[in-house]
Amino acid sequence: MKKRAWLVFFDESGVSLLPQVRRTYAPRGRTPVLRHRLNWKRAGMAAALGYHAADPGRGPRLCFHLKPGSYDTTSLIEVLEQIKTFYAGEAVVLVWDGLSAHWSRGMRAWAAAEQHWLTLERLPAYAPELNPVELLWSAIKTRELANLASDHLADVADAAERGIHRVCCDEQLPWSFLTHTRLTI
Repeated sequence: MKKRAWLVFFDESGVSLLPQVRRTYAPRGRTPVLRHRLNWKRAGMAAALGYHAADPGRGPRLCFHLKPGSYDTTSLIEVLEQIKTFYAGEAVVLVWDGLSAHWSRGMRAWAAAEQHWLTLERLPAYAPELNPVELLWSAIKTRELANLASDHLADVADAAERGIHRVCCDEQLPWSFLTHTRLTI
């Protein structure tokens, strides 16, 4: 009997000290002003949102990673090693986009070398609407990161982690991300 796998959607995003400007309410005639220093410091975020193929009762599982700068092949392999530990020997089908680091020579060599727990699948080109993690980023950026003007990248990272915690505490939100994609397991 073949072991059923976790279907895990993966994506990266970035945050910076430049605020995510969103609509807000204010008294008439008092337009809110976001004051910030023009600073390009950035952090990369990666998330793996998994759904069990055979047992939806096991619930979705979210693995989150945050680092200064952006992701490359080496740092993505480190994240995948953490995902391996997170899923503790269970089979994983990882679905991600066509980012060059996802399909680099180094990534393919790593995946081919003793990674029996992992199967890599690619999303169609230009189809972010098929990845539930995109909806996770939207949920965080329109709430916790909206209009956040800070002088320190740590404040932005803390806000992103609060958003991840909010999503993890809500049993229905990760399911709604999958439902919105119109994909079924």
